[in-house]
Amino acid sequence: MNGGPAAPNRSGAAADGTSISRRAALTATAGLTASTSGCLRRLRDLITQRNINQLSLTITTLPADSDRASIRIANELEQTLSAVGIDVSFDIRSRTEFLRTVLYDHDFDICIGRHPGGTDPDFLYETLHSLYADESGWQNPFGYTNLIIDDRLEKQRQAEGNARRDAVTDALETIAVEQPFVPICAPEEHRLARTDRFTGWTDGHLATRSGYLDLEPKTGVETLRAVHRDGRPTKNLNPLAVDYRGRGTITELLYDSLAVDDSTGKIQPWLAESWEWNGMTIDISLRSGCTFHDGTPVTADDVEFTYQFLADISGGTNDDPSPAPRFRGQIDAIEAIDVRDRDRVAIAVDAGQAVGERILLVPILPAHIWRDRTDETIGLNNVDITQGTTAAVVTNNIPPVGSGPFQFVNRVEGDRLTLERFDDHFTRRSDVSRPSPTVPEVSIDVPPSPETAVQAVVDDGADITSTALDTRVADGVADAESHQLVTSPSWTFYFLGFNARTAPFGNPRFRRVIARLIDKEWLVEDVFHGHARPIATPVTEQWVPESLRWDGQDPETPFLGTDGDVSVSAAQTAFENAGFRYDERDRLRVRQ
Repeated sequence: MNGGPAAPNRSGAAADGTSISRRAALTATAGLTASTSGCLRRLRDLITQRNINQLSLTITTLPADSDRASIRIANELEQTLSAVGIDVSFDIRSRTEFLRTVLYDHDFDICIGRHPGGTDPDFLYETLHSLYADESGWQNPFGYTNLIIDDRLEKQRQAEGNARRDAVTDALETIAVEQPFVPICAPEEHRLARTDRFTGWTDGHLATRSGYLDLEPKTGVETLRAVHRDGRPTKNLNPLAVDYRGRGTITELLYDSLAVDDSTGKIQPWLAESWEWNGMTIDISLRSGCTFHDGTPVTADDVEFTYQFLADISGGTNDDPSPAPRFRGQIDAIEAIDVRDRDRVAIAVDAGQAVGERILLVPILPAHIWRDRTDETIGLNNVDITQGTTAAVVTNNIPPVGSGPFQFVNRVEGDRLTLERFDDHFTRRSDVSRPSPTVPEVSIDVPPSPETAVQAVVDDGADITSTALDTRVADGVADAESHQLVTSPSWTFYFLGFNARTAPFGNPRFRRVIARLIDKEWLVEDVFHGHARPIATPVTEQWVPESLRWDGQDPETPFLGTDGDVSVSAAQTAFENAGFRYDERDRLRVRQ
Protein backbone atom coordinates (compact mmCIF):
# COMPACT_ATOMS: atom_id res chain seq x y z
CA MET A 1 0.00 0.00 0.00
CA ASN A 2 1.06 3.59 -0.55
CA GLY A 3 1.38 6.09 2.27
CA GLY A 4 -1.44 8.25 3.57
CA PRO A 5 -3.80 10.23 1.36
CA ALA A 6 -2.53 13.11 -0.71
CA ALA A 7 -2.28 16.30 1.29
CA PRO A 8 -5.14 18.68 0.72
CA ASN A 9 -4.51 21.88 -1.16
CA ARG A 10 -5.89 25.28 -0.16
CA SER A 11 -9.31 24.47 -1.58
CA GLY A 12 -9.55 21.37 0.60
CA ALA A 13 -9.39 19.02 -2.42
CA ALA A 14 -6.80 16.30 -2.64
CA ALA A 15 -3.74 17.29 -4.62
CA ASP A 16 -4.60 14.77 -7.33
CA GLY A 17 -8.27 15.74 -7.72
CA THR A 18 -11.02 18.16 -6.89
CA SER A 19 -13.36 15.97 -4.86
CA ILE A 20 -13.03 14.68 -1.35
CA SER A 21 -14.73 11.61 0.04
CA ARG A 22 -17.24 12.45 2.77
CA ARG A 23 -15.57 9.72 4.82
CA ALA A 24 -12.26 11.60 4.68
CA ALA A 25 -13.75 15.07 4.83
CA LEU A 26 -13.65 15.60 8.56
CA THR A 27 -10.06 14.41 8.86
CA ALA A 28 -8.88 16.54 5.96
CA THR A 29 -10.69 19.65 7.15
CA ALA A 30 -9.39 19.24 10.69
CA GLY A 31 -5.82 19.10 9.32
CA LEU A 32 -5.99 22.47 7.58
CA THR A 33 -3.72 25.10 9.09
CA ALA A 34 -3.30 28.77 8.47
CA SER A 35 -0.61 29.54 5.90
CA THR A 36 -0.71 33.30 5.96
CA SER A 37 1.55 35.65 7.86
CA GLY A 38 0.64 37.59 10.99
CA CYS A 39 0.68 40.82 8.97
CA LEU A 40 -1.93 39.46 6.60
CA ARG A 41 -4.03 38.26 9.54
CA ARG A 42 -3.97 41.76 11.10
CA LEU A 43 -4.88 43.30 7.75
CA ARG A 44 -7.84 40.92 7.38
CA ASP A 45 -8.99 41.86 10.90
CA LEU A 46 -8.93 45.53 9.95
CA ILE A 47 -11.16 45.09 6.91
CA THR A 48 -13.45 42.36 8.29
CA GLN A 49 -16.32 43.19 10.61
CA ARG A 50 -16.14 41.45 13.97
CA ASN A 51 -19.59 39.86 13.60
CA ILE A 52 -18.57 37.99 10.46
CA ASN A 53 -17.46 34.59 11.73
CA GLN A 54 -17.32 31.02 10.59
CA LEU A 55 -20.80 29.83 9.74
CA SER A 56 -22.09 27.59 12.51
CA LEU A 57 -25.39 25.81 12.01
CA THR A 58 -27.43 23.12 13.68
CA ILE A 59 -29.20 20.30 11.88
CA THR A 60 -32.45 19.42 13.65
CA THR A 61 -33.65 15.92 12.87
CA LEU A 62 -34.98 12.65 14.33
CA PRO A 63 -33.17 9.69 15.90
CA ALA A 64 -32.72 6.39 14.10
CA ASP A 65 -35.46 4.64 16.07
CA SER A 66 -37.97 7.26 14.86
CA ASP A 67 -36.77 7.77 11.29
CA ARG A 68 -33.58 6.08 10.21
CA ALA A 69 -33.56 7.78 6.80
CA SER A 70 -33.65 11.30 8.29
CA ILE A 71 -30.64 10.75 10.53
CA ARG A 72 -28.73 9.06 7.72
CA ILE A 73 -29.35 12.02 5.42
CA ALA A 74 -28.38 14.39 8.23
CA ASN A 75 -25.13 12.50 8.89
CA GLU A 76 -24.13 12.61 5.23
CA LEU A 77 -24.92 16.32 5.02
CA GLU A 78 -22.97 17.06 8.20
CA GLN A 79 -19.83 15.51 6.73
CA THR A 80 -20.25 17.40 3.48
CA LEU A 81 -20.86 20.74 5.20
CA SER A 82 -17.87 20.22 7.48
CA ALA A 83 -15.72 19.49 4.45
CA VAL A 84 -16.64 22.81 2.85
CA GLY A 85 -15.83 24.89 5.93
CA ILE A 86 -19.07 25.00 7.93
CA ASP A 87 -19.23 24.23 11.65
CA VAL A 88 -22.09 21.77 12.18
CA SER A 89 -23.84 20.41 15.24
CA PHE A 90 -26.90 18.19 15.69
CA ASP A 91 -30.17 18.65 17.55
CA ILE A 92 -31.74 15.18 17.68
CA ARG A 93 -35.38 15.22 18.77
CA SER A 94 -38.12 12.66 19.32
CA ARG A 95 -40.88 12.76 16.72
CA THR A 96 -43.15 14.90 18.90
CA GLU A 97 -40.36 17.24 19.96
CA PHE A 98 -39.09 17.56 16.40
CA LEU A 99 -42.49 18.76 15.22
CA ARG A 100 -42.84 21.15 18.15
CA THR A 101 -39.37 22.58 17.56
CA VAL A 102 -39.88 23.09 13.83
CA LEU A 103 -43.62 23.77 13.53
CA TYR A 104 -44.44 25.52 16.81
CA ASP A 105 -41.26 27.11 18.11
CA HIS A 106 -39.47 27.70 14.78
CA ASP A 107 -36.27 27.12 16.73
CA PHE A 108 -33.98 25.60 14.10
CA ASP A 109 -31.40 26.51 11.47
CA ILE A 110 -32.01 23.70 9.04
CA CYS A 111 -34.14 20.62 9.60
CA ILE A 112 -34.34 17.25 7.91
CA GLY A 113 -37.47 15.13 8.06
CA ARG A 114 -40.49 13.89 6.17
CA HIS A 115 -43.06 16.35 4.87
CA PRO A 116 -46.72 15.22 4.68
CA GLY A 117 -46.98 16.61 1.14
CA GLY A 118 -50.25 16.15 -0.70
CA THR A 119 -51.83 14.52 -3.72
CA ASP A 120 -52.63 17.97 -5.12
CA PRO A 121 -50.00 20.72 -5.54
CA ASP A 122 -52.20 23.19 -3.66
CA PHE A 123 -50.58 21.96 -0.45
CA LEU A 124 -47.73 24.31 -1.40
CA TYR A 125 -50.03 27.29 -0.86
CA GLU A 126 -50.17 26.45 2.84
CA THR A 127 -46.50 25.44 2.92
CA LEU A 128 -45.03 28.61 1.43
CA HIS A 129 -47.47 31.54 1.30
CA SER A 130 -46.08 34.55 3.13
CA LEU A 131 -49.46 35.18 4.83
CA TYR A 132 -48.61 32.24 7.09
CA ALA A 133 -44.96 33.08 7.79
CA ASP A 134 -45.65 33.97 11.43
CA GLU A 135 -48.07 31.13 12.21
CA SER A 136 -47.41 27.70 13.72
CA GLY A 137 -48.11 24.39 12.08
CA TRP A 138 -47.34 23.09 8.61
CA GLN A 139 -48.35 26.50 7.26
CA ASN A 140 -45.03 28.03 6.20
CA PRO A 141 -42.83 26.64 8.98
CA PHE A 142 -39.83 28.08 7.12
CA GLY A 143 -40.88 31.72 7.60
CA TYR A 144 -40.39 32.15 3.86
CA THR A 145 -41.68 35.25 2.05
CA ASN A 146 -41.74 35.88 -1.68
CA LEU A 147 -44.45 37.93 -3.36
CA ILE A 148 -43.86 36.34 -6.78
CA ILE A 149 -44.41 32.85 -5.40
CA ASP A 150 -47.44 34.12 -3.45
CA ASP A 151 -48.93 35.38 -6.69
CA ARG A 152 -48.30 32.15 -8.57
CA LEU A 153 -49.71 29.99 -5.79
CA GLU A 154 -52.81 32.18 -5.75
CA LYS A 155 -53.25 31.91 -9.51
CA GLN A 156 -53.22 28.11 -9.48
CA ARG A 157 -56.03 28.22 -6.90
CA GLN A 158 -58.32 30.06 -9.27
CA ALA A 159 -57.53 28.25 -12.52
CA GLU A 160 -58.99 25.05 -13.97
CA GLY A 161 -57.87 22.43 -16.48
CA ASN A 162 -54.85 23.22 -18.63
CA ALA A 163 -54.72 26.77 -17.32
CA ARG A 164 -54.26 25.42 -13.82
CA ARG A 165 -51.57 23.01 -14.93
CA ASP A 166 -49.70 25.93 -16.52
CA ALA A 167 -50.11 27.99 -13.33
CA VAL A 168 -48.83 25.09 -11.22
CA THR A 169 -45.82 24.73 -13.52
CA ASP A 170 -45.01 28.43 -13.16
CA ALA A 171 -45.17 28.11 -9.37
CA LEU A 172 -43.05 24.94 -9.27
CA GLU A 173 -40.35 26.38 -11.52
CA THR A 174 -40.09 29.52 -9.38
CA ILE A 175 -39.96 27.46 -6.19
CA ALA A 176 -37.18 25.33 -7.71
CA VAL A 177 -35.14 28.46 -8.41
CA GLU A 178 -35.68 29.86 -4.92
CA GLN A 179 -35.23 26.60 -2.97
CA PRO A 180 -37.18 27.69 0.15
CA PHE A 181 -36.72 24.05 1.12
CA VAL A 182 -34.91 21.22 -0.64
CA PRO A 183 -37.09 18.28 -1.71
CA ILE A 184 -34.86 15.20 -1.59
CA CYS A 185 -36.83 12.09 -2.49
CA ALA A 186 -40.27 10.48 -2.40
CA PRO A 187 -40.03 7.00 -0.85
CA GLU A 188 -42.02 3.93 -1.69
CA GLU A 189 -44.03 2.60 1.25
CA HIS A 190 -43.78 -1.04 2.28
CA ARG A 191 -46.04 -2.82 4.74
CA LEU A 192 -46.18 -6.47 5.66
CA ALA A 193 -49.67 -8.04 5.66
CA ARG A 194 -51.00 -11.49 6.46
CA THR A 195 -52.93 -13.01 3.59
CA ASP A 196 -54.30 -16.04 5.41
CA ARG A 197 -56.64 -13.92 7.57
CA PHE A 198 -57.54 -11.03 5.26
CA THR A 199 -57.55 -10.29 1.56
CA GLY A 200 -57.96 -6.93 -0.17
CA TRP A 201 -54.81 -5.26 1.19
CA THR A 202 -54.05 -3.58 -2.14
CA ASP A 203 -57.55 -2.21 -2.78
CA GLY A 204 -57.00 1.01 -0.82
CA HIS A 205 -53.91 2.96 0.23
CA LEU A 206 -52.86 1.78 3.69
CA ALA A 207 -51.94 5.32 4.75
CA THR A 208 -55.60 6.31 4.42
CA ARG A 209 -58.98 5.35 5.84
CA SER A 210 -59.87 3.33 2.72
CA GLY A 211 -57.01 0.87 3.28
CA TYR A 212 -58.74 -0.54 6.36
CA LEU A 213 -62.27 -0.71 4.97
CA ASP A 214 -63.72 -3.39 2.71
CA LEU A 215 -61.06 -5.88 3.75
CA GLU A 216 -62.29 -9.45 3.41
CA PRO A 217 -61.75 -11.43 6.64
CA LYS A 218 -61.61 -15.19 6.58
CA THR A 219 -64.32 -17.07 8.44
CA GLY A 220 -64.08 -16.59 12.18
CA VAL A 221 -61.76 -13.56 12.04
CA GLU A 222 -63.23 -10.88 14.31
CA THR A 223 -60.28 -8.54 14.94
CA LEU A 224 -57.94 -6.64 12.66
CA ARG A 225 -54.59 -6.67 14.44
CA ALA A 226 -52.25 -3.83 13.50
CA VAL A 227 -48.74 -3.07 14.72
CA HIS A 228 -48.04 0.66 14.58
CA ARG A 229 -44.48 1.90 15.10
CA ASP A 230 -45.69 5.35 16.15
CA GLY A 231 -46.94 5.39 19.75
CA ARG A 232 -48.43 8.88 19.57
CA PRO A 233 -52.02 7.75 18.81
CA THR A 234 -52.06 5.93 22.17
CA LYS A 235 -51.34 9.27 23.87
CA ASN A 236 -53.28 11.78 21.85
CA LEU A 237 -56.19 11.54 19.36
CA ASN A 238 -56.66 15.24 18.70
CA PRO A 239 -57.01 15.76 14.91
CA LEU A 240 -55.72 19.35 15.31
CA ALA A 241 -52.53 18.47 17.24
CA VAL A 242 -49.77 18.79 14.65
CA ASP A 243 -47.13 17.43 17.03
CA TYR A 244 -49.08 14.18 17.44
CA ARG A 245 -50.39 13.71 13.92
CA GLY A 246 -48.49 12.10 11.09
CA ARG A 247 -50.58 10.90 8.18
CA GLY A 248 -53.70 11.01 10.38
CA THR A 249 -54.70 7.48 9.37
CA ILE A 250 -56.12 6.50 12.75
CA THR A 251 -58.01 9.75 13.26
CA GLU A 252 -59.49 9.22 9.78
CA LEU A 253 -61.04 6.01 11.12
CA LEU A 254 -62.55 7.99 14.01
CA TYR A 255 -63.68 11.13 12.17
CA ASP A 256 -65.62 11.50 8.95
CA SER A 257 -64.98 14.17 6.36
CA LEU A 258 -67.49 15.38 3.79
CA ALA A 259 -65.35 13.85 1.03
CA VAL A 260 -62.34 11.58 0.62
CA ASP A 261 -59.27 11.73 -1.56
CA ASP A 262 -58.81 8.43 -3.39
CA SER A 263 -54.99 8.94 -3.08
CA THR A 264 -54.70 10.01 -6.73
CA GLY A 265 -56.15 13.46 -6.04
CA LYS A 266 -59.70 12.63 -7.13
CA ILE A 267 -62.30 13.78 -4.60
CA GLN A 268 -65.21 11.43 -3.83
CA PRO A 269 -68.32 11.97 -1.62
CA TRP A 270 -68.20 10.52 1.89
CA LEU A 271 -70.27 12.08 4.69
CA ALA A 272 -71.71 14.31 1.99
CA GLU A 273 -74.08 12.37 -0.21
CA SER A 274 -73.47 14.78 -3.09
CA TRP A 275 -72.68 18.38 -3.96
CA GLU A 276 -73.22 20.81 -6.79
CA TRP A 277 -71.23 23.80 -7.93
CA ASN A 278 -73.19 27.02 -8.42
CA GLY A 279 -70.69 29.60 -9.53
CA MET A 280 -68.19 29.80 -6.66
CA THR A 281 -70.51 28.08 -4.18
CA ILE A 282 -70.63 24.39 -3.24
CA ASP A 283 -74.17 23.28 -2.38
CA ILE A 284 -73.69 20.19 -0.18
CA SER A 285 -76.27 17.57 0.76
CA LEU A 286 -75.35 15.52 3.83
CA ARG A 287 -76.31 11.88 4.26
CA SER A 288 -79.40 11.83 6.46
CA GLY A 289 -79.56 10.03 9.78
CA CYS A 290 -75.83 10.09 10.55
CA THR A 291 -74.79 10.35 14.19
CA PHE A 292 -71.66 10.87 16.22
CA HIS A 293 -70.43 8.01 18.36
CA ASP A 294 -72.34 9.35 21.38
CA GLY A 295 -75.63 9.25 19.46
CA THR A 296 -75.84 13.00 18.74
CA PRO A 297 -77.04 13.67 15.18
CA VAL A 298 -74.57 15.02 12.61
CA THR A 299 -76.13 18.09 11.03
CA ALA A 300 -75.25 21.01 8.80
CA ASP A 301 -74.72 23.03 12.00
CA ASP A 302 -71.77 20.78 12.85
CA VAL A 303 -70.33 21.39 9.38
CA GLU A 304 -70.69 25.15 9.80
CA PHE A 305 -69.18 24.98 13.28
CA THR A 306 -66.20 22.93 12.07
CA TYR A 307 -65.15 25.40 9.41
CA GLN A 308 -65.68 28.41 11.66
CA PHE A 309 -63.78 26.72 14.47
CA LEU A 310 -60.83 25.75 12.26
CA ALA A 311 -60.65 29.38 11.16
CA ASP A 312 -60.65 30.58 14.78
CA ILE A 313 -60.09 28.09 17.60
CA SER A 314 -60.68 30.89 20.12
CA GLY A 315 -64.35 30.96 19.10
CA GLY A 316 -64.16 34.71 18.50
CA THR A 317 -62.96 35.51 22.04
CA ASN A 318 -59.62 36.95 20.82
CA ASP A 319 -59.25 40.26 19.03
CA ASP A 320 -57.58 38.47 16.12
CA PRO A 321 -58.62 35.06 14.75
CA SER A 322 -56.60 32.06 15.91
CA PRO A 323 -56.56 29.54 13.04
CA ALA A 324 -55.98 25.88 13.85
CA PRO A 325 -52.45 24.61 13.17
CA ARG A 326 -53.83 22.01 10.73
CA PHE A 327 -56.02 22.36 7.61
CA ARG A 328 -55.19 26.08 7.28
CA GLY A 329 -54.68 26.11 3.52
CA GLN A 330 -57.90 24.20 2.86
CA ILE A 331 -60.29 26.26 4.97
CA ASP A 332 -58.67 29.54 3.92
CA ALA A 333 -60.51 29.30 0.60
CA ILE A 334 -63.88 29.66 2.38
CA GLU A 335 -65.62 33.03 2.14
CA ALA A 336 -69.04 32.29 3.64
CA ILE A 337 -71.17 29.41 4.97
CA ASP A 338 -74.95 29.23 4.75
CA VAL A 339 -76.88 26.47 6.54
CA ARG A 340 -79.91 25.81 4.32
CA ASP A 341 -81.52 23.12 6.48
CA ARG A 342 -80.59 20.22 8.75
CA ASP A 343 -78.80 18.23 6.04
CA ARG A 344 -77.82 20.95 3.57
CA VAL A 345 -75.17 23.62 3.64
CA ALA A 346 -73.77 25.99 1.02
CA ILE A 347 -70.14 27.09 1.15
CA ALA A 348 -68.89 30.02 -0.92
CA VAL A 349 -65.22 29.70 -1.84
CA ASP A 350 -62.59 31.91 -3.39
CA ALA A 351 -61.06 29.15 -5.51
CA GLY A 352 -61.67 27.06 -8.57
CA GLN A 353 -63.36 23.70 -8.32
CA ALA A 354 -60.13 21.66 -8.22
CA VAL A 355 -58.97 23.49 -5.10
CA GLY A 356 -62.38 24.32 -3.68
CA GLU A 357 -63.40 20.68 -3.31
CA ARG A 358 -60.39 20.05 -1.10
CA ILE A 359 -62.06 21.97 1.72
CA LEU A 360 -64.33 18.91 2.00
CA LEU A 361 -61.45 16.75 3.27
CA VAL A 362 -61.22 18.15 6.81
CA PRO A 363 -62.66 16.13 9.76
CA ILE A 364 -66.14 17.17 10.86
CA LEU A 365 -66.08 17.96 14.58
CA PRO A 366 -69.08 17.60 16.93
CA ALA A 367 -70.01 21.15 17.92
CA HIS A 368 -71.40 20.07 21.29
CA ILE A 369 -67.93 18.85 22.35
CA TRP A 370 -65.49 21.23 20.68
CA ARG A 371 -67.43 24.44 21.31
CA ASP A 372 -66.14 24.49 24.90
CA ARG A 373 -62.49 24.12 23.92
CA THR A 374 -61.84 27.78 23.23
CA ASP A 375 -60.22 28.84 26.52
CA GLU A 376 -56.76 30.26 26.01
CA THR A 377 -53.80 28.51 27.62
CA ILE A 378 -50.16 29.52 27.81
CA GLY A 379 -47.58 26.95 26.82
CA LEU A 380 -49.52 24.01 28.26
CA ASN A 381 -47.75 20.66 27.67
CA ASN A 382 -44.91 22.52 25.91
CA VAL A 383 -47.31 23.69 23.21
CA ASP A 384 -47.44 27.39 22.42
CA ILE A 385 -48.57 28.31 18.92
CA THR A 386 -48.00 31.74 17.48
CA GLN A 387 -51.58 32.42 16.44
CA GLY A 388 -52.96 31.56 19.89
CA THR A 389 -52.99 28.44 22.04
CA THR A 390 -56.36 27.19 23.25
CA ALA A 391 -57.68 24.01 24.80
CA ALA A 392 -58.56 22.84 21.28
CA VAL A 393 -54.87 22.42 20.51
CA VAL A 394 -53.56 21.02 23.80
CA THR A 395 -56.34 18.53 24.65
CA ASN A 396 -55.42 14.89 24.09
CA ASN A 397 -59.05 14.39 23.02
CA ILE A 398 -59.40 11.05 24.78
CA PRO A 399 -61.95 9.63 24.49
CA PRO A 400 -62.52 11.01 20.98
CA VAL A 401 -66.06 11.40 19.72
CA GLY A 402 -66.34 11.45 15.95
CA SER A 403 -68.74 9.94 13.45
CA GLY A 404 -66.23 7.68 11.67
CA PRO A 405 -66.48 3.98 10.83
CA PHE A 406 -64.70 3.01 14.07
CA GLN A 407 -65.03 4.34 17.62
CA PHE A 408 -62.71 4.47 20.60
CA VAL A 409 -62.84 1.68 23.21
CA ASN A 410 -59.71 2.07 25.36
CA ARG A 411 -55.96 2.60 25.28
CA VAL A 412 -52.84 1.74 27.23
CA GLU A 413 -50.54 4.72 26.74
CA GLY A 414 -47.48 3.83 24.71
CA ASP A 415 -48.67 0.26 24.26
CA ARG A 416 -52.11 -0.32 22.70
CA LEU A 417 -55.19 1.36 21.23
CA THR A 418 -58.46 -0.51 20.72
CA LEU A 419 -61.26 0.57 18.40
CA GLU A 420 -64.58 -1.08 17.63
CA ARG A 421 -66.82 -0.89 14.60
CA PHE A 422 -69.45 1.85 14.71
CA ASP A 423 -72.41 -0.16 13.53
CA ASP A 424 -74.57 2.94 12.98
CA HIS A 425 -72.11 4.28 10.43
CA PHE A 426 -73.69 5.13 7.08
CA THR A 427 -71.42 2.72 5.21
CA ARG A 428 -73.18 -0.16 6.98
CA ARG A 429 -76.44 0.66 5.19
CA SER A 430 -77.44 -1.68 2.40
CA ASP A 431 -78.19 1.21 0.01
CA VAL A 432 -74.76 2.88 0.40
CA SER A 433 -72.00 1.80 -1.97
CA ARG A 434 -68.90 2.99 -0.10
CA PRO A 435 -66.07 1.06 1.60
CA SER A 436 -67.15 -0.09 5.05
CA PRO A 437 -65.63 -1.69 8.17
CA THR A 438 -65.82 -5.47 7.95
CA VAL A 439 -64.59 -6.56 11.38
CA PRO A 440 -66.01 -5.75 14.83
CA GLU A 441 -62.67 -4.65 16.31
CA VAL A 442 -59.31 -3.11 15.50
CA SER A 443 -56.43 -3.53 17.95
CA ILE A 444 -53.34 -1.38 17.41
CA ASP A 445 -50.18 -2.42 19.25
CA VAL A 446 -46.95 -0.41 19.48
CA PRO A 447 -43.91 -2.69 18.99
CA PRO A 448 -40.46 -1.66 20.25
CA SER A 449 -38.73 -1.91 16.85
CA PRO A 450 -39.39 -2.41 13.13
CA GLU A 451 -37.97 -5.91 13.37
CA THR A 452 -40.42 -6.74 16.17
CA ALA A 453 -43.30 -5.42 14.06
CA VAL A 454 -42.30 -7.64 11.15
CA GLN A 455 -41.89 -10.65 13.39
CA ALA A 456 -45.35 -10.10 14.87
CA VAL A 457 -46.87 -10.46 11.39
CA VAL A 458 -44.68 -13.44 10.47
CA ASP A 459 -45.57 -15.20 13.74
CA ASP A 460 -49.32 -14.53 13.31
CA GLY A 461 -49.43 -12.04 16.16
CA ALA A 462 -50.53 -9.22 13.85
CA ASP A 463 -52.18 -8.76 10.47
CA ILE A 464 -50.54 -5.58 9.19
CA THR A 465 -47.62 -3.24 9.89
CA SER A 466 -49.77 -0.13 9.60
CA THR A 467 -46.78 2.22 9.51
CA ALA A 468 -44.43 1.92 6.55
CA LEU A 469 -41.33 -0.19 7.13
CA ASP A 470 -37.82 1.15 6.87
CA THR A 471 -36.45 0.02 3.50
CA ARG A 472 -33.57 -1.76 5.26
CA VAL A 473 -36.12 -3.91 7.10
CA ALA A 474 -38.41 -4.32 4.09
CA ASP A 475 -35.50 -5.64 2.01
CA GLY A 476 -35.07 -8.48 4.46
CA VAL A 477 -38.69 -9.64 4.24
CA ALA A 478 -39.68 -12.36 1.80
CA ASP A 479 -43.23 -13.11 0.72
CA ALA A 480 -44.62 -16.38 2.02
CA GLU A 481 -47.85 -18.32 1.76
CA SER A 482 -49.20 -16.56 4.84
CA HIS A 483 -47.98 -12.99 4.26
CA GLN A 484 -46.93 -10.52 1.58
CA LEU A 485 -45.11 -7.22 1.30
CA VAL A 486 -47.53 -4.53 0.10
CA THR A 487 -45.89 -1.67 -1.81
CA SER A 488 -47.64 1.68 -2.19
CA PRO A 489 -46.64 5.01 -3.73
CA SER A 490 -46.22 7.99 -1.42
CA TRP A 491 -47.05 11.67 -1.71
CA THR A 492 -44.87 12.42 1.33
CA PHE A 493 -41.25 13.36 0.74
CA TYR A 494 -37.99 13.83 2.60
CA PHE A 495 -36.81 17.42 2.70
CA LEU A 496 -34.26 19.82 4.07
CA GLY A 497 -35.93 22.93 5.45
CA PHE A 498 -34.31 26.32 6.04
CA ASN A 499 -35.36 28.77 8.73
CA ALA A 500 -35.53 31.82 6.49
CA ARG A 501 -36.13 34.07 9.51
CA THR A 502 -32.39 34.17 10.23
CA ALA A 503 -29.23 34.78 8.18
CA PRO A 504 -27.93 33.33 5.97
CA PHE A 505 -30.89 30.96 5.48
CA GLY A 506 -33.07 33.71 4.06
CA ASN A 507 -30.63 34.19 1.19
CA PRO A 508 -31.71 32.20 -1.91
CA ARG A 509 -28.14 32.10 -3.22
CA PHE A 510 -27.02 30.38 -0.03
CA ARG A 511 -29.93 27.95 -0.15
CA ARG A 512 -29.16 27.02 -3.75
CA VAL A 513 -25.57 26.12 -2.91
CA ILE A 514 -26.70 23.99 0.03
CA ALA A 515 -29.14 22.24 -2.31
CA ARG A 516 -26.22 21.42 -4.61
CA LEU A 517 -24.38 19.69 -1.77
CA ILE A 518 -27.02 16.94 -1.60
CA ASP A 519 -26.57 14.01 -3.95
CA LYS A 520 -30.19 12.91 -4.08
CA GLU A 521 -29.63 10.02 -6.46
CA TRP A 522 -26.81 8.62 -4.33
CA LEU A 523 -28.95 8.93 -1.16
CA VAL A 524 -31.79 7.04 -2.84
CA GLU A 525 -29.45 4.13 -3.55
CA ASP A 526 -27.46 4.18 -0.32
CA VAL A 527 -30.10 5.14 2.26
CA PHE A 528 -33.31 3.92 0.62
CA HIS A 529 -31.82 0.94 -1.22
CA GLY A 530 -33.43 2.18 -4.43
CA HIS A 531 -36.96 2.24 -2.94
CA ALA A 532 -37.50 5.95 -3.56
CA ARG A 533 -37.32 8.41 -6.42
CA PRO A 534 -35.06 11.48 -6.31
CA ILE A 535 -37.06 14.65 -6.87
CA ALA A 536 -36.45 18.22 -7.94
CA THR A 537 -39.99 19.31 -7.06
CA PRO A 538 -42.22 18.05 -4.21
CA VAL A 539 -45.41 17.12 -6.10
CA THR A 540 -46.74 13.74 -7.23
CA GLU A 541 -45.46 12.49 -10.57
CA GLN A 542 -48.53 13.47 -12.58
CA TRP A 543 -47.89 17.13 -11.69
CA VAL A 544 -44.14 17.26 -12.39
CA PRO A 545 -43.48 19.56 -15.38
CA GLU A 546 -41.06 18.47 -18.08
CA SER A 547 -38.59 21.15 -17.00
CA LEU A 548 -38.26 19.58 -13.54
CA ARG A 549 -38.27 15.89 -14.41
CA TRP A 550 -35.36 13.91 -13.01
CA ASP A 551 -32.92 12.83 -15.68
CA GLY A 552 -29.95 11.50 -13.77
CA GLN A 553 -29.50 14.75 -11.85
CA ASP A 554 -31.47 17.65 -10.45
CA PRO A 555 -32.26 19.90 -13.44
CA GLU A 556 -32.13 23.06 -11.32
CA THR A 557 -29.55 22.40 -8.59
CA PRO A 558 -27.26 19.55 -9.79
CA PHE A 559 -24.94 17.99 -7.25
CA LEU A 560 -21.45 19.50 -6.97
CA GLY A 561 -19.64 16.18 -7.11
CA THR A 562 -20.04 12.58 -8.15
CA ASP A 563 -21.29 9.37 -6.52
CA GLY A 564 -22.02 11.04 -3.21
CA ASP A 565 -18.60 12.69 -2.90
CA VAL A 566 -18.64 16.46 -2.99
CA SER A 567 -16.08 18.51 -4.91
CA VAL A 568 -14.81 20.82 -2.19
CA SER A 569 -13.24 23.25 -4.66
CA ALA A 570 -16.47 23.46 -6.67
CA ALA A 571 -18.50 24.03 -3.50
CA GLN A 572 -16.13 26.76 -2.31
CA THR A 573 -16.33 28.45 -5.69
CA ALA A 574 -20.14 28.23 -5.60
CA PHE A 575 -20.25 29.88 -2.17
CA GLU A 576 -17.86 32.60 -3.30
CA ASN A 577 -19.89 33.22 -6.46
CA ALA A 578 -22.93 33.54 -4.19
CA GLY A 579 -21.22 36.39 -2.33
CA PHE A 580 -19.71 34.52 0.61
CA ARG A 581 -16.07 34.42 1.67
CA TYR A 582 -13.58 31.99 3.18
CA ASP A 583 -10.89 32.84 5.71
CA GLU A 584 -7.26 31.71 5.60
CA ARG A 585 -8.26 28.37 7.18
CA ASP A 586 -10.90 27.66 4.55
CA ARG A 587 -13.76 28.35 6.94
CA LEU A 588 -16.90 29.80 5.39
CA ARG A 589 -17.59 33.19 6.94
CA VAL A 590 -20.98 34.87 7.15
CA ARG A 591 -22.68 37.60 9.08
CA GLN A 592 -24.90 35.96 11.76
